[in-house]
Amino acid sequence: MGTILIVEDEADIADLVKYHLEKEGLSARTVGDGKQALDLIVRDHPSLIILDLMLPGVDGLEMCRRLRAQSATQGIPIIMLTARAEEVDRIVGLEMGADDYVPKPFSPRELVARVKAVLRRTAAPVSPSESPVSAGNLRLDPARHQVTKDDRAIELSAMEFRLLEFFLRHRGRVFTRTQLLDQIWGQDRFVEPRTVDVHIRRLREKVEDRPRQPTLILTVRGMGYKCQDDE
Repeated sequence: MGTILIVEDEADIADLVKYHLEKEGLSARTVGDGKQALDLIVRDHPSLIILDLMLPGVDGLEMCRRLRAQSATQGIPIIMLTARAEEVDRIVGLEMGADDYVPKPFSPRELVARVKAVLRRTAAPVSPSESPVSAGNLRLDPARHQVTKDDRAIELSAMEFRLLEFFLRHRGRVFTRTQLLDQIWGQDRFVEPRTVDVHIRRLREKVEDRPRQPTLILTVRGMGYKCQDDE
């Protein structure tokens, strides 16, 4: 497992997080500037990033946006750690591509548990024995961990990939947000049901021809979501 990068400009908080991660046998390093952190991430490709929102140089949201826009860094899991705890801030962070959101003040033990949960989810291997699955011009190949649309590769995060594969393999069935959390995020999750909406919105932006009028991943009002039936 690689190093966890803690991007936090308050040295006492950064050192506290680093201490508790290393106490659990995880490798960690700290950096207090957004621009410097971007350079380190591109160069060293950490296994996970703990990212504060309020940073000098480049703020956390802009960092997250840039990382998710580049194929080389798009799949690195990000946990946002911030004093801004309003729901709108959490949703904005998730929409920018964060995998989890921890408000300050926080419990170091809970943060470590969240880190471990995100690492388990994103590192879960995909069985190469699983056959590819398709829907129209969309094709998902688990063995190659690749999604193509009209033979053009689509870059998905690990969670987006798992969510899309789950939908494609259960076409026509309706799943509640809680069921999707259990199936995709796992029983040890810390994320909230609204997270499902954010990930589905991001997934639609990548795989649907018209994300605001989806034809593949559909909303079933009052119930949840489903993948369009086979034609």
